[in-house]
Amino acid sequence: MGFIRHVVCAMSGGVDSSVTALLLKRRGYNVTGVFMKNWDSLDEKGVCTSERDCEDAYRVCQSLNIPFHQVSYVKEYWHEVFSNLLKEYEKGRTPNPDILCNKHIKFNHFYQYAINTLGADAIATGHYARTSQEDEDVFQQKNIAPPVTLFRNRFEIRNLRLYKGADLFKDQTFFLSQISQDALRRTMFPLAGLTKDFVKKIAAEAGFEHVLMKKESMGICFIGERKFEDFILEYLEPKPGNFVSIEDGKIMGKHKGWFTLTLGQRARIGGQRDPWFVVDKDVTTGDVLVGPTTNHPALFRDTLQTDRFHWITVDPPPELAKTQMMECHFRFIHQMPLTPCTVTLNMDGSVWITLSQPLRALTPGQFAVLYKGDECLGSGKILRLGPSEHTLQQGRERMMAAALDKEQRTPEPAS
Repeated sequence: MGFIRHVVCAMSGGVDSSVTALLLKRRGYNVTGVFMKNWDSLDEKGVCTSERDCEDAYRVCQSLNIPFHQVSYVKEYWHEVFSNLLKEYEKGRTPNPDILCNKHIKFNHFYQYAINTLGADAIATGHYARTSQEDEDVFQQKNIAPPVTLFRNRFEIRNLRLYKGADLFKDQTFFLSQISQDALRRTMFPLAGLTKDFVKKIAAEAGFEHVLMKKESMGICFIGERKFEDFILEYLEPKPGNFVSIEDGKIMGKHKGWFTLTLGQRARIGGQRDPWFVVDKDVTTGDVLVGPTTNHPALFRDTLQTDRFHWITVDPPPELAKTQMMECHFRFIHQMPLTPCTVTLNMDGSVWITLSQPLRALTPGQFAVLYKGDECLGSGKILRLGPSEHTLQQGRERMMAAALDKEQRTPEPAS
């Protein structure tokens, strides 16, 4: 009898991870299910959703007759994800904890636990994504030490690529855009070629009604769908400031702290009949600038800079490394349409991204994720934005006024 490979499957108590475990079992692998507890609190109704999810994951493992483990990463999540989130909000940015959770928790701590403690040959998750290797190739991978020199040996093993899943609407490469090569080499994505509807059909046929009936998780990773302002004010001291009109500098009302607001959202200003929208924040004064329309020109920009960009293949694409410029596609929100862009590589590893058209509410702290065809190239945190359409428009108006003024002052030549 041949050697049976051991695969540890991340179980969330949802339909995707449940079907992932089922498919692995059907393929003949020795499967272990692991539930990660990353947050420790009750939701708004006083229900501990983590305990309910854990129970659902356990029931699936029981029905599949596979071992089940629960592991707590509450401390790690607090230090490596949530503390970072609070610091970013205080700086006036809007972070993406789901991407950070995958990077630090699922594809680092959980990955190390599965390989080193449970003795797994590979891990598997319920993400809709695929890589450039076949599932069986996962078992040939070894941990590769990072290069000690600046340049990698050109004869060493080629780095893996990350591609969109078959279900383009559910594709989750956006959330995987910061994970390491080491973890990617030992990860299987059994849902890569399936659609969400087909996954639900498999779950129904397998009798997983208790996970099928659950609502899709849409809130901040492991925190849930509570009212954000109330939640964040449990951890950050209120810092009241003014809502200021970007049109004329008039004070429109008061807010409890710039960190309770993000660019593009509707500003709830007492006594205002018409809607106003957050267009910018000034953390030095505490002012939140607002505009009177949802598509105000102050919300539209077409350039941004990231921090040091994380390339899935470790090195930047050859085209970019050679010329410092590359055409590809961009998004900063999951499922938003991809926008053509030009990427410029900086000496410090950061990138400037110039979009083919201005986009609404580009937000510092979010991740700029790049694609070339079906390939997810990686991501970088947005640190700076170029000027808004409103600023450019004001600049043009000032130049025209100055030119007109100069023309009027210039005396006509004597006849």
